[in-house]
Amino acid sequence: MLQTAGVEEPRLVTDVRLTAARICRRDVVYVTLNDTFLTAYRRMVASGVRSTPVLDDDGKIHGILRFFDLLQLLIPPHTEGDAVRHVVASVHKIVMTLQADICGAPSPETLDEEELILLIGASSEPTIRRRLRMAEEKGNVDSYIVICGDRPNVQELAIESGVRALVVTGGFGVDLALVKRARESGVLILRCVQDTASCVKLIQCSRMVRHVLQADFATVSGKETIAALRKRLPPAQDLFPVVDKSSRLVGVLSRSDLVNPPRPRLVLVDHNEYSQAVTGVEESDVIEVIDHHRLGGNLVSREPIRVLNEPVGSTSTLVARKFHHRDLKPDPGVALCLCAGIISDTLNLTSPTTTDVDREMLAWASDIANLNTTDFTRAFFAVGSLLATGTSDEILNADRKVFAEHGSSVTIAQVEEVGTENFAARREDLMAGLHKLRIKENHDLALLVVTDIQNHSSLMLASGNDHILNALPFTALDDGTYSAQGVVSRKKQIFPAISRALLKAALT
Repeated sequence: MLQTAGVEEPRLVTDVRLTAARICRRDVVYVTLNDTFLTAYRRMVASGVRSTPVLDDDGKIHGILRFFDLLQLLIPPHTEGDAVRHVVASVHKIVMTLQADICGAPSPETLDEEELILLIGASSEPTIRRRLRMAEEKGNVDSYIVICGDRPNVQELAIESGVRALVVTGGFGVDLALVKRARESGVLILRCVQDTASCVKLIQCSRMVRHVLQADFATVSGKETIAALRKRLPPAQDLFPVVDKSSRLVGVLSRSDLVNPPRPRLVLVDHNEYSQAVTGVEESDVIEVIDHHRLGGNLVSREPIRVLNEPVGSTSTLVARKFHHRDLKPDPGVALCLCAGIISDTLNLTSPTTTDVDREMLAWASDIANLNTTDFTRAFFAVGSLLATGTSDEILNADRKVFAEHGSSVTIAQVEEVGTENFAARREDLMAGLHKLRIKENHDLALLVVTDIQNHSSLMLASGNDHILNALPFTALDDGTYSAQGVVSRKKQIFPAISRALLKAALT
């Protein structure tokens, strides 16, 4: 029908329950495993977040970085001895953080980390010479980073000792002879514009966040419902990454996002009972109802809503009239779809549910669609028989509604056919599927109605409790099969008869 009308197929939504994927924030502030303290700190401050996910290069999450965790990169848990001067960092990251000019030995391009020892060259030359000699004796002088300003003698001591790197602060230069000796000795020289104190702090800030991320953390699947998350999320964690099945980040949730998340807004069309609505309707805001069935079920709204419920043959009639009353003219394709809805529901105005409003709106819409309703009806019902081509599941669920009546649960499916010659070959298969459906969904009665639109009659398959089946007012043919001459309308004929049978069964 959509192809004939030239109308784009609408997106099918079967579940509107609030899930993590629906409410998570997708514009995520994150850092990577190889980002430095400085990068992470600046990003978190700029965005105002206290926690951020840590990803690898493939977008997979490896942990949570909290603002508190960053302090461990600056201040070691133990401050005895030389612990404060020790830094585990990548020399390449130090160069990048300081934005230093490089001379002497070439800078490593890898992110391999080293245990480095900071020595600030602010003491007297004899003191610095003594400390470097002690490092030589310990055999770790090649792990030292000497930091000083315009002190050529200290610079020379560092190069002669073979330290890992010499950081010259304040924008001062280095004698070319010292640069040559550093190159020969494998000492890296970094020239920085910052003062010595700032350089020390920035070197500490060049440590990568991989060392302090919170690796014991809970992630959330995008398909998890909010109701389930409220019960299981650990109280100690504030930020929850939402991930796909490959552990790639989709978005993030905070605990406050679960308190009062935005509810989906729904209009119930052609039904008004929650048992017939999309999954999750109870967690949504129903803002309008457009329907032609009985009022029933447990429809509840937070605020007054617009309800249009009239005893016409088709909800498409009511939709068409909304256009008509507002002097709006739908596109021909939309008008054709409205015609199809009216013709399908009223069997081209021959069903006992048909009203004058249906006739008026079909005439109005068919004029816009330039439609010959007689020819269209013949072609419409002749296109593809579900009994001939559909699976049992497709037949049993193509047009199925669930009702709660007189303390019983009932499901009624209906298919319309041009003749019922395909029914006998499918009866056994459909009966087995109907019985399985009833047991799975715990219904007291499951009914499949096959309506012959030519002869205005129906054949039915029924699965249910014996006392209900015995109360059905239709002609029993054989095991679970019934005939109903002149019965075509589920709303006006079938359901009222079922309702009376349920009441009768309940009283006996």
